[in-house]
Amino acid sequence: MGTPSLWLDRETMRRLGYRTIDALVERLSRPWDATPIVRTATPEELAARLGGPAPEEPVDGAVLLERLERDVLPFMARNEHPGYFAYIPGCGTWPGALGDLIASALNMDVGSWGLSAGPSAVELAVLDWFKEWIGYPRDAAGILTSGGSAANMTALACAREAVVGAMSDRLVVYCADQAHSSIARAARILGFRPDQVRVLPVDARSRLRTDALVAAMEADVRAGREPLFVAAAAGSTSTGAVDPLQELGEICRERGVWLHVDAAYGGFAAIAERGRAALAGMELADSVTLDPHKWLYQSFECGCILVRKGHQLREAFEIVPDYLKDAKGMVPREVNFADYGMQLSRTSHALKVWLSLQHFGLAAFRAAIDRCFDLIDGAAQRIARSPDLELLSPPSLGVLCFRRRFPGIADEDEIELRNAKLVRALAATTTGFVSTTRLRGRFAIRLCVLNHTSRREDVDAVIDFIERTPVEAAAVAPAAVTEYDRDVRLEDGWLGAPRVDADVIRGLRLFAALEPRDVDRVARMAREVDIPAGATIVEQWEVGREFYAIVEGTARVFKDGRQIDDMGPGDYFGELAALEWGASFSYPRLATVLATSHVRALVLPGPFFNELVRDAPSVGAAIRAAVRTRMP
Repeated sequence: MGTPSLWLDRETMRRLGYRTIDALVERLSRPWDATPIVRTATPEELAARLGGPAPEEPVDGAVLLERLERDVLPFMARNEHPGYFAYIPGCGTWPGALGDLIASALNMDVGSWGLSAGPSAVELAVLDWFKEWIGYPRDAAGILTSGGSAANMTALACAREAVVGAMSDRLVVYCADQAHSSIARAARILGFRPDQVRVLPVDARSRLRTDALVAAMEADVRAGREPLFVAAAAGSTSTGAVDPLQELGEICRERGVWLHVDAAYGGFAAIAERGRAALAGMELADSVTLDPHKWLYQSFECGCILVRKGHQLREAFEIVPDYLKDAKGMVPREVNFADYGMQLSRTSHALKVWLSLQHFGLAAFRAAIDRCFDLIDGAAQRIARSPDLELLSPPSLGVLCFRRRFPGIADEDEIELRNAKLVRALAATTTGFVSTTRLRGRFAIRLCVLNHTSRREDVDAVIDFIERTPVEAAAVAPAAVTEYDRDVRLEDGWLGAPRVDADVIRGLRLFAALEPRDVDRVARMAREVDIPAGATIVEQWEVGREFYAIVEGTARVFKDGRQIDDMGPGDYFGELAALEWGASFSYPRLATVLATSHVRALVLPGPFFNELVRDAPSVGAAIRAAVRTRMP
């Protein structure tokens, strides 16, 4: 019998393997100034290079590697570049990459102990390391996942099963507006409606405000709802901020609410002394998300969920159909990882972690983390000394936010435009790569120092570019128009709602500069309401996404029972609750508004208001300015 058609002989395997390894080593050791950190291409260009039908006949391995080098690998980010400071850098290790190769070549399926006892034991050993590093008890349980998003969804599903069982309309999830978007995605996938998620404001250090959390919980309890789950951040994506974990632990314990710490970004910094101090209180959580492909320098994908009471994780996910009973119960105290998460078939994410830690030793990883902390602290000191730069967030777990100031320019939109030009210009160089975010409505350049290859000169080169490059010399690509997320059904207006008079709309200063087309859209989407004197229009912490603009009358604004503002014709409120945070979730009402006279107001539905803010420059600029002023 000949060799099976999908199998290769030993020499061919070796030849392809050596050639592939050589190509990877060559690419990884390429001089960092040889190519841009990020290079992209249009879908049409790449389709021309890579599209077409699948080949009927074999293609030589050398030809395939050449095509990869020419048509695929140039069009991606160089995550190993020491100047990659955007988003969350992902610089891995070679032993970790070899671990992935071994797991893939042997096609490991780590779902049951009976079929993968060795790889399962490696995963248990790795999980024991993780539990020790974050201060969890030995009887905690966990599983390695594809990343933090899967881990966060696993945690929310586990909490729901452990606390209440079946889904209920009464359950409420709480998070800060700096929480990772995967919290919103998990809630949506698991069936939580927009009115079942509270997106809460943060303090001056971008941390979840505990007073807001307590007030929101108490309001929900009064309304007959059941607080279920608080998602705290141990290293938020925008600023690296760590929520007040010890205080949150006390609040949740007193109220019987599940505390989940999303430490996907920052968790493994706990192996270093400074990181451990910053993350104090993480050990109080009912569950913790970790991402080894961040501060533990593993290749994508690699995440982890740990649950303090380990049996709760297994009880939430264990299902044993007849066709799997033969693969279970073969030896006492076995662990079948398919019982601890969403996947039945799953590769080994643990092998690369185990190999990396064994090869380098934990001290090497601790030193890499400390070096990144030193670099970001030095960057913050330099920015603080510069007359031309402004520090917008203090360094936290390797992240800081800043921007450039320009003499004589105070307009926030103009400052944003100039800084955005600099960021785009930097991305076209081989010097560095940064991303952007918004803090209290202000545009910020975000510097994330996480790569173990980064040096002081790499950080300085990026700051030099932002500080000294003439804005006029910065090449600017046209902004992309994002039409894909518009729901065309919004154009139909509210069923049966009469059109609002165009003169009424133009008489409001927020809408005075609208184009005729946009005035017509507002006329079809808005509705007029009459509110008697003394009536509460919106109440703090309630759920609602309508935006209000006062046409006639006066209203008074209260926050935490304290009067903070008076409003009259042309004023508006509700913009923070109307603006979408993610997955249709938004802020609750952050203030109470009381009619002090008869009020006539225009009301716009939240989804349409979001669309108008995107499409109408004058409205967008006004709302951005209001958010900067009113953001708690």
